[in-house]
Amino acid sequence: MSKTIGVDLGGSHVLAAVVDESGTILERAERDLTDHDPDVVVKAIVQAIDEVLEASKSVTAIGLGSPGNIDLSTGFVAYSPNFNWRGVALGEKLRAQVSLPMFFANDARCATLAEYTFGTGVGTKNFVLLTLGTGIGGGIVADGKLVLGNTFGAGEIGHHQIRATDGFICNCGKTGCFEAQASGTGLIRHALAIAHSFPRSTLVSGKPEKLGSKSIRKAAEAADPHGTAAWSRYTDDLARGIANVIAFVNPETIALGGGVAGAGAFMIDAVLPKVEVLTTMAPRGHTKLVTATLGNDAGAIGAATMAARGGHESPA
Repeated sequence: MSKTIGVDLGGSHVLAAVVDESGTILERAERDLTDHDPDVVVKAIVQAIDEVLEASKSVTAIGLGSPGNIDLSTGFVAYSPNFNWRGVALGEKLRAQVSLPMFFANDARCATLAEYTFGTGVGTKNFVLLTLGTGIGGGIVADGKLVLGNTFGAGEIGHHQIRATDGFICNCGKTGCFEAQASGTGLIRHALAIAHSFPRSTLVSGKPEKLGSKSIRKAAEAADPHGTAAWSRYTDDLARGIANVIAFVNPETIALGGGVAGAGAFMIDAVLPKVEVLTTMAPRGHTKLVTATLGNDAGAIGAATMAARGGHESPA
């Protein structure tokens, strides 16, 4: 059974994992990232790769998923707002230090490939993954193939505008992006925006800058008035973006991953009725909304799967 390494490059850590053909992680190594200087990041990646190679020698290739717009053949990162990178030759730097064949793609597209191949996308032809974390990542599978786009930018679902005139400012510079409104960061922003209406709220009684999306969700689950109101505003915007995705792609299944999606049925039950109301041009009730199953391992599993197939140009 062939084995490949998948590397998931995140804003705060690097995960390298040896993955077999069934999508099972056999070995893993992680490194924390506190500095986004390209050379520092490359050093951390190489260290993680070397660690798993020590434990598993018979590896055929390496795949890496990076945030931002990355060229599939060269690994050149044109733009990565999470890292504040523009024009970074990530692939060139890594290939100079790694002897195995190496393949590259966007991290969210790697996660989509994994979820489609081994998770909730199994058995579908048209599938979308949305990762709801600090931002919103995503990927689209259409007619069994991962959609990449002309310059490898397809799948940036988080950056279509859903509140262009009255929304929050997104890290990309636009107003009211889906990511700005419906990510974990968006949930915090909603809670802070209405905090003045809840002067006795325990959510912001301490230090507002310490407020987290999980605590807001927990408050909503406990029927706390402030948490409930923030959750309602948040799920309104999440439903608006999901309904747009249905109009754009008409998938069989949309899977929600990332930290905020840990709410599971509590989120699905709140969002799905709102999505149904907003779905117009496609028949209602024909898109399943589910929670992704691979969790934080999806990026590494997908990157390894990409490497096993010789690159992302192959069918999903």
